Amino acid sequence: MKKSVLFTLIFVGINIILFVSGVEAREQYVGPNFSGVYSCKGTNNKVGEYEVVSTLKLNRISSHGSFGIYDFNTETENALVYKGQAIANGYKIALTFNISGGSNADFSTGIADIQKISSTRWAYSNHYYEPDENGGDYGSEYCVMQKPVKMTKLTKKIKKLPLIVPAQS
Repeated sequence: MKKSVLFTLIFVGINIILFVSGVEAREQYVGPNFSGVYSCKGTNNKVGEYEVVSTLKLNRISSHGSFGIYDFNTETENALVYKGQAIANGYKIALTFNISGGSNADFSTGIADIQKISSTRWAYSNHYYEPDENGGDYGSEYCVMQKPVKMTKLTKKIKKLPLIVPAQS
């Protein structure tokens, strides 16, 4: 009896250790990082031409293997911000965000091809669909990562003043 209880405890303990180590041993993300602010020009079958600014920010906690998970938002000309998410696999990225608030939720869903345009910048071509009660609309946009703003170091120019020695009386 003691041997079977001891065997059971050892067996359960080993399985718990294997399970816990399997949960913690997650694949590290190995894909490219597309994080940045993008200027987008697009056309929509109902709206026509437009410009927006989109932001992708890599979620390092959820990204794994070749799948990059991103927080994604788009800001319109009139300062409306639509929040969403994206998932990339290689140089394909799926994008979605909520385009309406309140009780009804409509979403924009897109798929984009992304390419490197310089050593530090990316661009993507997105094709999307937005459902609505009238059958929805669709469009496409081309988005280019904005150039990073260089911070210039301000140097203080200190003018040497002549040494003033107080007059002695």
